[in-house]
Amino acid sequence: MNAMRRPSAAGLIKWTVLLLLANPTAVSHAATANVIDAAVEQAEPAASEAVAGSFSLSDTLQIKPLFIWRDPESRPGLLVSRLRGDEAAGARGASKPVLSWETEEGKSYIIPAVEIPGFIILLNAFDRVAFHDKEKNGKKVYTTNPSTFWDQLTRQDWRFDQDSFKVNQFGHPYEGATMYGLARSSGLNFWQSLVYSNAGSFLWEMAGETSRPSINDQITTGNAGSLLGEALFRMAELVLEDGGPNPPLRHTLAAAAISPPTAFNRFAFGERFKTIFPNYQPVTLWRCMLGGSLNTHSSNLSPPVQGSTREGNAVAEFAMAYGLPGKPGYRYNRPMDYFDFQVSTRARTHNLVESLTIRGLLKGTDYHVGDDYRGIWGLYGSYDYISPYLYRVSSTALSLGTTGQYWAAPGVAVQGTVLGGLGFGATGLETDVEEERGYHYGATPQGLLAFSVLFGNKALVDLTGRGYFVSALGPDDSQGSEFVFRGHAALTVRVCGNHALGLHYSESIRDTNYGNIPDKYRSEGTLSIVYTFLSDINFGAVEWRDAAAR
Repeated sequence: MNAMRRPSAAGLIKWTVLLLLANPTAVSHAATANVIDAAVEQAEPAASEAVAGSFSLSDTLQIKPLFIWRDPESRPGLLVSRLRGDEAAGARGASKPVLSWETEEGKSYIIPAVEIPGFIILLNAFDRVAFHDKEKNGKKVYTTNPSTFWDQLTRQDWRFDQDSFKVNQFGHPYEGATMYGLARSSGLNFWQSLVYSNAGSFLWEMAGETSRPSINDQITTGNAGSLLGEALFRMAELVLEDGGPNPPLRHTLAAAAISPPTAFNRFAFGERFKTIFPNYQPVTLWRCMLGGSLNTHSSNLSPPVQGSTREGNAVAEFAMAYGLPGKPGYRYNRPMDYFDFQVSTRARTHNLVESLTIRGLLKGTDYHVGDDYRGIWGLYGSYDYISPYLYRVSSTALSLGTTGQYWAAPGVAVQGTVLGGLGFGATGLETDVEEERGYHYGATPQGLLAFSVLFGNKALVDLTGRGYFVSALGPDDSQGSEFVFRGHAALTVRVCGNHALGLHYSESIRDTNYGNIPDKYRSEGTLSIVYTFLSDINFGAVEWRDAAAR
């Protein structure tokens, strides 16, 4: 069975935790709809006569309320529009198109084309104040003007920068997600919004900073940002959809925290962009986790690093699978109709976000093998940001692969994903250890194996392995390469209702081989105990079989 339980208390907990994890700095608004239709009052006399002629006086008295002048149904303009076959335009006002996700009527290319430069101006103004002393090559980074913009535009002197790992691999993708969200919530589709996000990234490189434009920033901002932006957009729309045709305040606030640009367009343009995106009821499983972690071992770490790895930390995690395969009638016609989103945080001021991973089906289809297996396959896009204390690794990639579910035994299902592809990756350390290599970029072949065993409504076992080979084909003439592995195992046992307890273990490995520093093999293990709130007591198992075949 595939009943998705969504109790009201569960929904509140879900989106409250997601508010804290996905975007701690969001600002939300409540909007008031404008229902005045000026065109109604200026209906053509001839049209009014035609309408009046089609109704007898007795019929009119039977269908009109006492205060006819207050009744929207009595407006001649509305009746004229209905006679013309345009009821929606008459009800909302023909002069203000309302977005239709099905027909694309009401979408706008112009609005995000204005909003994105405005966002860049505001971001630059903030950086001027917050980082007014930051300099590169003797120039303040954010003191841009028309002259610096023209110089950047005409010279096109691109390079790979060495900014903070958090800024380059997390901050820039979130900036791209914001620009993507402005376009997406204006009615544009995934590919169109991706173009806007990349164009916005280019504009920032030209006009947002005085330093030389960065190739790695252009890649991560526009492309990783689009994957992140689509996941946040879909989750925000799920929250609004859960609230019904007129979402209550708590749903509006939660959606605004998840995707601020979506909330901005809903607020700024009244009814035009308030149409809720059609998710088509995907099968979802989300988990909110709170607990503590402790490092169990470390090997071959430098002394400044090794001491800090022994510290315990509070942890908070959120994971969501969207569009799990197997639901009858659900189709994968749009990019990201299936995606997997995970974010984890640690109580460390220098490294709050430990990991953020997204993978989604960009182009593909569903398939089946026999009666017990359903799956999807095709081209996936992924954005990974993994930042334990031992190392930093990030990748934006395209991969071929498959995701599926197999009923292995009565009440026992196996879900999994296998991916292999090529991306642009970055690795390095945050700590200033002299013998460590600070930064390395390169073409990054990578793979992922993820399997889950679902034991009815009793327990869930997760096993995930990610490997990244950051090659010597990158931009920094490193004369070497490195291999990074991140493994994760988890056991979740349901205690009662939607409440469960989990035991997690993560293993991090970094094997470096460079000509200018000694080769090193480093590893670190982390054990966590967490309380877990589940959206589905069946752990997301999808049931498509007839009762007799189960």
